[in-house]
Amino acid sequence: MALSRKRKAALKVKRPESKARTMPKLFPSHANDRQKIVVCGAGGFIGGHLVKKLLNDGHAVRAVDKKPQSLWYQRSGQAENLTLDLEKHDHCIQAVNGADFVYNLAADMGGMGFIELNKGLCMLSVLINTHLLMAARHCGVARFFYASSACVYAGYKQKTTDNPGLCEADAYPADPEDGYGWEKLFSERMCRHFREDFGVETRVARYHNVYGPHGTYDGGREKAPAAICRKVIQAKLSGKREIEIWGDGEQTRSFMYIDDCIFGTEAITKSDITYPINLGSAEMVSINRLVDIVEEIAGIRLKRSYNLAAPKGVRGRSSDNSQLRKELGWEPSIRLHAGLERTYAWIYDEMASGQSKRSVVNVA
Repeated sequence: MALSRKRKAALKVKRPESKARTMPKLFPSHANDRQKIVVCGAGGFIGGHLVKKLLNDGHAVRAVDKKPQSLWYQRSGQAENLTLDLEKHDHCIQAVNGADFVYNLAADMGGMGFIELNKGLCMLSVLINTHLLMAARHCGVARFFYASSACVYAGYKQKTTDNPGLCEADAYPADPEDGYGWEKLFSERMCRHFREDFGVETRVARYHNVYGPHGTYDGGREKAPAAICRKVIQAKLSGKREIEIWGDGEQTRSFMYIDDCIFGTEAITKSDITYPINLGSAEMVSINRLVDIVEEIAGIRLKRSYNLAAPKGVRGRSSDNSQLRKELGWEPSIRLHAGLERTYAWIYDEMASGQSKRSVVNVA
């Protein structure tokens, strides 16, 4: 839903400044060709943005999701939109047949409140990646991307708030987030072995807390930036100047804006990087600081209460981007304040309009 000129002026919304980007170290044989690309999990937050980007670049896109299309966050008439259950092998064959590239972003997941209480559901996502890899091998897919997570990292490396940044080697010896993290780590290994044993060219990125417009901000699956934006907006609209924060607010994270995520995803997919690599911002903040920023954007100050019994995850986590800079000469660079301005403005417009339950945004 577009913002009015009045709302844009009031919120001082602007696109985060960034230099013109050139895709680094592309896979040369497909760098500029029009490709047949399948996006699995296209009805979700990241998937919807990726479909839009690929269509804008002139590719033929097959968008696949388990959800009814009326519940997709973004949907384009230019794409071939399919509703399929990718836990089923025959549905995966249907999804990837004839594809050059496959992006697997499909998973049953959400924020910390969801993954801590739904470990079995998170583990079942292993069926999606396994069956998609089998289908990719069967159909001769040229390249397969898997969206992993920073939740694969060992818990014993994340016990302090001043985490210096997790490097790729910190996933072993294994101690990932129970349920969701174990599924991601196992699926990373599946990608490796399908590449080594069967010749399926796989690429894996470990996402660190992606946020931005056109995503989940209520219902229990939302992540911290969207949840904080929603809570601040609720306080502003209701006049109740208070907010509940999960934990003591001192736990630290880094958050990557969706534009950086999409750029990095394509770059990694088309690169020669065969090992799982971080894709996240190195700008680490506490949850209390995250609330500070959203309050600054909203122009209010709230009384804070702390729910120490709520799910809160590890004590400290950030992305070490040394390998990403080495491999691509690039790393996520959109600052948190700039990204939150746009995210807050979109969520505010959705909530203030009274149409926040409307999920689909047709982009073409």
